[in-house]
Amino acid sequence: MTDPEEPIYRVSDVVRHYGNARRAAVDHVSLDVRAGERLGIVGESGSGKSTLIRMMAALERPTSGSITFRGTELAGCPERRLGFLRASVQMVFQDPRTSLDPRMTVGASITEPLRSRRVRTRRSVPADRRSRLIEVMRQVGLDPADAGRFPHEFSGGQRQRIALARALAPRPEVLIADEPVSALDVSVRAQVLNLIAELVASEGLTLVFVSHDLAVVRHLCQRVAVMQEGHLVEVGPAEQLWAAPRHPYTRELLAAVPRLPDQD
Repeated sequence: MTDPEEPIYRVSDVVRHYGNARRAAVDHVSLDVRAGERLGIVGESGSGKSTLIRMMAALERPTSGSITFRGTELAGCPERRLGFLRASVQMVFQDPRTSLDPRMTVGASITEPLRSRRVRTRRSVPADRRSRLIEVMRQVGLDPADAGRFPHEFSGGQRQRIALARALAPRPEVLIADEPVSALDVSVRAQVLNLIAELVASEGLTLVFVSHDLAVVRHLCQRVAVMQEGHLVEVGPAEQLWAAPRHPYTRELLAAVPRLPDQD
């Protein structure tokens, strides 16, 4: 039986090397994620944050170290045995134009996870695809009557809502979001961020949110992990890290955040 106090994710001394690169993309990182937590992972481009979450989603394998989800080791687990993870963990990527198949209607894209043989055997996954499609499209503020349209017929913000609907479709436990608003117009970023916050709260999701923007992470997350050049340099409650950062790199990130003259 799984210990209820056991973290939903446990990352232990994980390293990821690519080819002959002199520096590891992820270098001896250890991190726990608790069920129901909203964790932000922040750092500049090349810091290793996206590589880390791809390993947590078992889209890449670590060179060394251990990653467990609900006590089950992911490193080295063959894809045919990852149905439990594919049903429980869903990702939203930076650019919905590249994550949505332009040849598929949005309805087909949203229900694609429900047609996966490895996912649909899980008891938590809805069997009625049509009803679930209508439900999740409404949840993200889209008209179910548009399910027969194609991604290019929607705006960038609407396409990211489609991607969120697809992620919600199998009723996951964990939502991993990799820079989900950085490709969007400034005018719609706040709308999508607020939608993510509402969905995480209403669905009781665990959120792992990656961004280069510490202000965005502060808005959404309870706890923040700061990465620099593959290393995890600081972890702490968001408000504590914002008020009293310990690491020089965290202070650099905070200094880059635009502030009003009277802002704390």
